[in-house]
Amino acid sequence: MVVLLVVGGLVALIAGAELVVRYGSLLARLLGVPPMIIGLTIVSIGTSAPELAVGIDAMRVNAGSLAVGNIAGTNIVNLLLILGLCAAIRPIDFERRTLVLDLPGMAIVAVLVYLLSLDGQLQIWEGVPLVIAAIGYTVGLGWWTRRENASRAAELAADVSVAARVTAPAEYGRLRALWFALLLGVGIAVIVVGADWLVRGSVELARLVGVSDAFIGLTVVAIGTSAPELVTALVSTIRGDRDIAVGNLIGSSVYNLTLILGVPVLVAHGSGPIDDFLLHIDLPIMVAVCLLCIPLFLSGRRLSRTEGTLMVAGYAVYLGYLLVGRT
Repeated sequence: MVVLLVVGGLVALIAGAELVVRYGSLLARLLGVPPMIIGLTIVSIGTSAPELAVGIDAMRVNAGSLAVGNIAGTNIVNLLLILGLCAAIRPIDFERRTLVLDLPGMAIVAVLVYLLSLDGQLQIWEGVPLVIAAIGYTVGLGWWTRRENASRAAELAADVSVAARVTAPAEYGRLRALWFALLLGVGIAVIVVGADWLVRGSVELARLVGVSDAFIGLTVVAIGTSAPELVTALVSTIRGDRDIAVGNLIGSSVYNLTLILGVPVLVAHGSGPIDDFLLHIDLPIMVAVCLLCIPLFLSGRRLSRTEGTLMVAGYAVYLGYLLVGRT
């Protein structure tokens, strides 16, 4: 039964990721919204749903280390392993908005989460600034998107032939947009279900071995709940829709630290005690990884194959430490 859950989860993740990438990019093009924005918002929040479910369930049973470890581990996986793997396959170029808004936002909320956790737990009131930060980040994305769309509309209006092609089939365009949005939602739902199967099966296997909540959160659950981002990123890279892949990874990292961590803290009235190793080793490593992205992203405004390979190697070293030093 456990094997069926794991295999079924992987199959569902692959199928859901294909739907998300294909129809997310089509919807973005049809609406004139940059694919990066689709990745940063709809796709990133949708693929972060497994982390939200794990966080609420864990904090309700006073397993705060599992929830916080999942968030820290997931972000390390997203940035070192998945983003590094995408760059190792094909170098990633960054837009100005990524450098001005997304990168600083990710670094700031990472430091904020660490500071709030220094007392060994997250109180209910500490969930409030995290949720507010998520709202503020989303508002910032909306403002940036409106500005980009206004600029793009002005360019299209200058070309009469293009404007005619865009405005002619308005009703047909709305129906196609609804259809693409529906299939995008189906893809996200399939990803969430697949991740749930994969996590449940993986956690059951890990429990049989007898390891701690923090270790499970940092490894099995973190990798399992990152599977949607991993599959979406790899499929996006292979299909050439890199903006959705990069946006999904960065957006998921921001929302994981704010909305996906803040809501369980509010719902469960706090996180309970946080494991000492998690507090003094893994959370600082997560913050260091977020801060490391600043010089990596700013150097030439791209992530090279060499840098991506080094990031993957860095995750391999971290995973080796967890397996050897924490079991």
